[in-house]
Amino acid sequence: MAELPRVLIVDDSKVVRASLAQHIKTQYEVREEADGDAAWQTLVLDQSIRAVVSDLQMPKMNGYELLERLRTSRLRRLQQMPFILVSGEETEEERGKARGLGASDFITKGSGAIEVLTRLGNLLALQQAQENLDSGREQMVQNPATGLFTRKYLELQAAQALSHSARHGIDVSLMVLGFDGYEVLTHKLGPALAEEVGNRFAKMLGSKMRQEDSLGHIADGRFAVVSPGTAANYCVSFAERVRQAVEASRLSVQGQSLGLTVSIGLASVPTDLVSSAGALLELAEQRMLQAMQAGGNRTEAGGSLPATRPISLQHALELLRANRPGPVMAHLDALLGQLTPLLALMEKEMGLDLPIEQIECYLSERAKAKK
Repeated sequence: MAELPRVLIVDDSKVVRASLAQHIKTQYEVREEADGDAAWQTLVLDQSIRAVVSDLQMPKMNGYELLERLRTSRLRRLQQMPFILVSGEETEEERGKARGLGASDFITKGSGAIEVLTRLGNLLALQQAQENLDSGREQMVQNPATGLFTRKYLELQAAQALSHSARHGIDVSLMVLGFDGYEVLTHKLGPALAEEVGNRFAKMLGSKMRQEDSLGHIADGRFAVVSPGTAANYCVSFAERVRQAVEASRLSVQGQSLGLTVSIGLASVPTDLVSSAGALLELAEQRMLQAMQAGGNRTEAGGSLPATRPISLQHALELLRANRPGPVMAHLDALLGQLTPLLALMEKEMGLDLPIEQIECYLSERAKAKK
């Protein structure tokens, strides 16, 4: 059964929240908050909320302030979110102020279920119509902001690759890359700067691809690569190189040094049993989301290959130069094992008094403990 649209009810009165929830719970999933400040935090983090029903008079942040936060937000979904104010004894001047701030509609306290459902239904229908108009841009071959292929065109490229694969028995791989915490990044920097970060990433990614690969911009902060003739294990190797390059990089944005990570999902044919290009893309997206939900900064390949692997000495040094020791900590044993032959050579040729035997003993004991 399809999930119900989620509506946030904001009121400092538990009785009012319960009454409103009772009116709409047959057609909507309800989330509640008791003040505007808590509601704002919820709206930033919970991307599933489709509309807000809010009182005007509340502690910490009133309805006017919450509405103004939404309409001046850097997140487009909050700017356009339907916002219904629950009006009690407010004057016409106060209601005019709310309209000026961008209130979508008003209901009076004590309104019946039919009125509340009608107002919500009308606003969400208008929002859906606008989203359908916006989605028409996906029919274009190139994304106007990045110049990369659109999602629709990328699916066509994947469909051609699958057709070729069926005739000649070759592999096709598709990976979806998404910035971890992109909505928070957009809220912090603003859409324009967040988009610039994405464009820099796309240029880096494009420089590492083969000519026969297709790179697309499929959603905010998300990119996809179709790789004809590439088996799953080779695609994972490429994905890991990209992930590590992003992890080690530091971008300068408005004078600030910015550390980013990406989560990557991969799907391949014939390894994965999918019947269409759309299904291949959706499977890669699902795996990317799984990687994000597992903590981010990782590659999920559906179990065909390990999602994580030991980092190289070069990558470890890049992370340390970027003042990011955290990702290196889990790999210290493996890195020490790689360094031991070099340290032994230094001891022999340079006459250094290095504890080689102690290091080898330590590594041996650690290896036994892990068995």
